[in-house]
Amino acid sequence: MVSFQDVVNNRHDYAKEWKARTGGKVIGYFCTYTPEEIIYAAGMLPVRIIGSNEPSEVSESHIPSMYCPFCRDCLAQGLTGKYDYLDGIVLAKSCMHMMQAFWSWSLNIPIAFSHFIGMPAVLGSPRSKERLIDEFLRFKESLEQWTGKPITDKDLDRGIDTLNTNRKLLRQVYELRKPDTPLVSGAEAGAMVLSSMLSDKVEHSKWLEQVISEIPHRQSKIPAGARLMIVGSENHDLELYKIIEEKGANIVIDEFCMGSRYFWNQTPEQEDRLSAIAERYITRPRCPVKDVNERQRLAHIVNLAKEFNVRGALLVHQKFCTPHAFDLPHVRKALEENGIPTYALELDVTLHRGSVQTRTEAFLEMLEMEVA
Repeated sequence: MVSFQDVVNNRHDYAKEWKARTGGKVIGYFCTYTPEEIIYAAGMLPVRIIGSNEPSEVSESHIPSMYCPFCRDCLAQGLTGKYDYLDGIVLAKSCMHMMQAFWSWSLNIPIAFSHFIGMPAVLGSPRSKERLIDEFLRFKESLEQWTGKPITDKDLDRGIDTLNTNRKLLRQVYELRKPDTPLVSGAEAGAMVLSSMLSDKVEHSKWLEQVISEIPHRQSKIPAGARLMIVGSENHDLELYKIIEEKGANIVIDEFCMGSRYFWNQTPEQEDRLSAIAERYITRPRCPVKDVNERQRLAHIVNLAKEFNVRGALLVHQKFCTPHAFDLPHVRKALEENGIPTYALELDVTLHRGSVQTRTEAFLEMLEMEVA
């Protein structure tokens, strides 16, 4: 079986090797609202910019210390040269913290291409799709001007198919977590999703097809345990899954931007390709930054919990992450009103293994007492 964890661990080497092998450009993006379809249509490789989960003070003069550790860690990777192979960066308007990381990167790190997509803040507005189509057109034209090559409808079809195929396969992986004894662990699924953000999706889809064909025939070593859900902000530290599942729990579903929210819906078939892509990003499961007024995400979270027969939910958020901090009480209320106990875990740059273990054990004991 392909080691998706190795892909994550060696992501920089992978991107450099891809660049040398294909002669293509690599674009780093800061937010999953970035339309990767357009980047693939331009013949480039999009990779999600993530941190290293290691303490660093190099970003302190660029980003206030009360900003979330994830955005500071991402910028630190750029400032220390870890992403020196990037040809360009792009951000679809996100939270204030990630925008600070993007603008600081653009100003202080030499880069050939930098683009900001004005993603609408209120996706429920009747004017949001029209606005987003304009922004995607501007992004497409910016890439064309930079490379000197037109992006045709055929190119966009290829980009759409590449993303949709990968999303479909990741959904199939998540279906394998529904049985009472999941066929795929949370740590395995997390590595599959995160590696899809860091590698060529054409190649990644082939890996997924192979794994999906093999999983039903392998001897599962996953014990049946309390079925948990993770909800929250960015988390690319796969060690979190392992710590929780070592305590006898099964993480059977998640709802965050480096998990199911990233791939859950597809780009529809429409004659106007940019309209279709805009439709996908407007109707995808929303993050709190895009769902302040309507709270549509609450119904989606509850539906996922029911569909995957969740026993309890861990509400995970980055320290100082304002959007998710404001969202947490609403998520907690929605889940608990539907009989699903919750427990909040706050994350920093480094993962405190002992603390997570202790709190996970306490939560699992609480669930057992409720059953008794």
